[in-house]
Amino acid sequence: MAYAELHCLTNYSFLRGASHPHELVQRAIELGYQALAITDECSVAGVVRAYTAAKHTSLKLIIGSEFHHPELGVLVVLAPIRQAYGQLCRLITRARNRAKKGSYQVQASDFLQGCEACLILWQPPVENFPASFGQALKQAFPDACWLLYERHYESSDGDCYQRFKGYQQELGLPLVAAGNVQLHDAERQPLHDVLTAIRLLQPVAKVTEQLLPNREYHLRSLSALEHCYPKALLNETKVIAARCQFCLSELRYEYPAELVPAGMSAIGYLRQLTLLGAKKRFPNGITAGVQQKLDKELGLIESLHYEYFFLTIHDLVQFAKQRGILYQGRGSAANSVVCYCLEITAVNPDQIDVLFERFISAERDEPPDIDVDFEHERREEVIQYIYQQYGRDRAALTATVIRYRLRSALKDVGKALGFTEQALAHYLAKIDKRDQQESWQQQLLAQVPDLAAHAQGQWLLQLVDLIKGFPRHLSQHVGGFVIAAGSLTELVPIENAAMPERTVIQWDKDDLEELRLIKVDVLALGMLTALNKMFQLMQKVHQQPMTLADIPTEDSRVYSMLQRADSVGVFQIESRAQMSMLPRLRPATFYDLVIQIAIVRPGPIQGDMVHPYLQRRRGLEAVEYPSEEVASVLQRTLGVPIFQEQVIKLAMVAAGFSGGEADQLRRAMATWRSTGELQQFERRLTEGMLERGYSAEFAGRIYRQICGFGEYGFPESHSASFANLAYASAWVKYYYPAAFYTALLNSLPMGFYSASQLVQDARRHQVVVLPVDIQHSSWDHQLLSKNQQAFIRLGFRLIKGLSKPALQNCLEQRPAAGFSSIEQLKSTGISGIDLDKLAAADTLSALAGHRYQTRWQALALQEAQLPLFGDAGGVASQEVLPAPDELSDIAEDYQALGVSLRRHPLALLREQGHLKGCKTAAELPGCRHKQLVHLAGIVTCRQRPGTSGGVTFLTLEDETGNANVVIWLAIARKFRAAYLTARVLQVTGVLETDGEVTHVIAAKLSDITNSLDRIAPKSRDFH
Repeated sequence: MAYAELHCLTNYSFLRGASHPHELVQRAIELGYQALAITDECSVAGVVRAYTAAKHTSLKLIIGSEFHHPELGVLVVLAPIRQAYGQLCRLITRARNRAKKGSYQVQASDFLQGCEACLILWQPPVENFPASFGQALKQAFPDACWLLYERHYESSDGDCYQRFKGYQQELGLPLVAAGNVQLHDAERQPLHDVLTAIRLLQPVAKVTEQLLPNREYHLRSLSALEHCYPKALLNETKVIAARCQFCLSELRYEYPAELVPAGMSAIGYLRQLTLLGAKKRFPNGITAGVQQKLDKELGLIESLHYEYFFLTIHDLVQFAKQRGILYQGRGSAANSVVCYCLEITAVNPDQIDVLFERFISAERDEPPDIDVDFEHERREEVIQYIYQQYGRDRAALTATVIRYRLRSALKDVGKALGFTEQALAHYLAKIDKRDQQESWQQQLLAQVPDLAAHAQGQWLLQLVDLIKGFPRHLSQHVGGFVIAAGSLTELVPIENAAMPERTVIQWDKDDLEELRLIKVDVLALGMLTALNKMFQLMQKVHQQPMTLADIPTEDSRVYSMLQRADSVGVFQIESRAQMSMLPRLRPATFYDLVIQIAIVRPGPIQGDMVHPYLQRRRGLEAVEYPSEEVASVLQRTLGVPIFQEQVIKLAMVAAGFSGGEADQLRRAMATWRSTGELQQFERRLTEGMLERGYSAEFAGRIYRQICGFGEYGFPESHSASFANLAYASAWVKYYYPAAFYTALLNSLPMGFYSASQLVQDARRHQVVVLPVDIQHSSWDHQLLSKNQQAFIRLGFRLIKGLSKPALQNCLEQRPAAGFSSIEQLKSTGISGIDLDKLAAADTLSALAGHRYQTRWQALALQEAQLPLFGDAGGVASQEVLPAPDELSDIAEDYQALGVSLRRHPLALLREQGHLKGCKTAAELPGCRHKQLVHLAGIVTCRQRPGTSGGVTFLTLEDETGNANVVIWLAIARKFRAAYLTARVLQVTGVLETDGEVTHVIAAKLSDITNSLDRIAPKSRDFH
């Protein structure tokens, strides 16, 4: 018997389907189905995953969608041909755009008009049969409409079948069988129950009537279907499947062509722009090598018809340039000389050895990937320009599928099973999800052994892992745009995003890549915002005009600062892992900085490349090359492959890979843990190297290093793009530190450090920082100058929860001499809530003294304005309150501002004798190597790179600075609670020094948060 399942939901019908698309495809093949229709509710979000799973099999995949209408019932719309698929996408778009994100609305007219090429399967509602709609369907679809009969062995089966037979006689429409499939296997029903409870925001026990009545909503065997349905209804599924010939591979994508001037070809215009840019980029003339690369790239771009793509990106960056928006292209696009000449990227091909095959390859035949970062506060201008230029019917953002991870899975499944939020928070606090050697279940049961003693806990332990990886909802990509020559809804539906003025397609970047559709990445980068603000401040305060191109290169003083690991706030090299590497690698040139950024990555670490490189750099290990070809690839990195491009080139020069084969190797490296694809290259690599005279030992070492890069190899082009911004930010920090910190503070949230950490680092660099003051501050932090000395005045933006419009209205009315009283301040119209926040932040001291007094007077002023206190005459209370003690003042600072300019909290603890025997961060460099030390501080950062040893870098901050603590996995497990949750930590360990690098290897961790519970800010953990 042949059968086609025509009504099937995947887990892209969010919280309805309980199986992945590939699971459904695989199960349908195992059962011997002829075809499978993926019909997610008002969506095609899951069809590309199903297409990928089915494209090399005998199973026919049918594309469709399910729609619910309260009066019309359920309609399944199938796309038998390309025209019908476009009509289906437009139908979904209309329905989605009528409703807010996550829902949709359909009307009868949606099906009767505009879906002429589609096939309709109709399941009328149980009550109030809409006969007139049925007649309209029959008239609109004379040979393309069926009554959809589905049976799941319920008590009403007999009545239901007779009712459908009556509909058939009344309308003259044929009947067809389907399964309303929501599970690939019956064993998934418990998970489906939990998904239903999550969707309805109730525990399973309270939604029993909404759960599936039994386990029959899965893909059933052919024999089970024969017992369930009349043969004629099963045969009708084959008739419908035979009419469905559309495949997603038929989709063809055309890029907008309007940017090309009349009378010119696209490639001619691109060559013209590239030549003009080359003259600007290379004022002394283009070298023969660069010209050769240009000719090669332009030829390949023309042969693959990517001219319009490059012209579109050029148009976007020119718009940004005209608006004064800083931008920079990065990623594989930095391998392109054409991108450099078009001013898309800033990486000079003479600075690095570009590998264009990583960007575009004829053998790969895949769209190029150009990532352009814009200032994060101004990227919206670029996004709206795209909408204005191309229209919302031709441009939309790519979707991002938000999936369940451990934390969200445990919380949602736990609540569905009836656990309290407090219990789930308690469980999560006991789990170190980065521990790769002990599963989360093992960790939890070791500390809560009773959890597995009852069914509720057993289901939790089982179902959380099942739901991990399930799609939860669609969100918008950080900046990936799809722009089409015609209506984008011919390719994919468009729906409203959660943000206003944003629309998204229903596919993510992986779906686009599978179908070879081109995406433009319009990304946001906080450091670009900060740099632009730095330049503006330098111009305003120091009368120093500056752009990225104006920054002097290769400044030894800047590199000397970085060699001391003085890099707080410096782009990309500000993490603790990077700061521990800086004094060891000691970058002294731009290319050293490129290596510095790339080497502190899981790829080089896992591939055991860091230590050999440092040894060779110090002259402690010989640099040898087995051939001149290998030397040409590895000479710049002393014989050690640091960059992804080097691995690709090694495969080409040492093993004979073509450019396309080498890029396939790169793709396999990126997914080898999940797919095992890299293993298929081992033999090819080894044999290729042996054939060319390389030793087996060399071939094995290169393969092991490639496996290391599989963890995360950093491209040289990417690193070079980032190195430009790293050097620029470091240069400003060294020469204009006050402007540097002011701009960073005004650009938050961004980067690695909090406002408190940046302020403390500024003060350690002798930058004067003044508090927020109602008489002098603005909303933003200000860079001011007196007697040629720059200083920072903190702004109101620090105050948590303060209304920006209300505060700006207040400042517009501020007298030149400042406010004379709280009453005058209140008269500006500021609310009582905002007035209290200003008082709590100690910004009103010029008006009424300490913060307790100002809060009291503000409160009294508000009460006087209430009817009950009308006789008080509106005069604030004159009662004098005692001032807060120092600790209370510091605590209030952190609670209101997240920053304090008073003494560091650790100084108070030390003064009170709570830290006896503890060294300060400043004292550690004076201790001897291997000395046992005690230290304490506020935990500002926990960072665990992807290393096999599971080491964690932890930063403790005290009144003298920062101390680095290294925590090995065994210690993290032994002191798990303190390791994961302590905000103030005391550490006992062994001091280790390596040149200028000092860190403590932890042996004991003690949580002393209670001593400063009101003060300790939240740390930045495991980013």
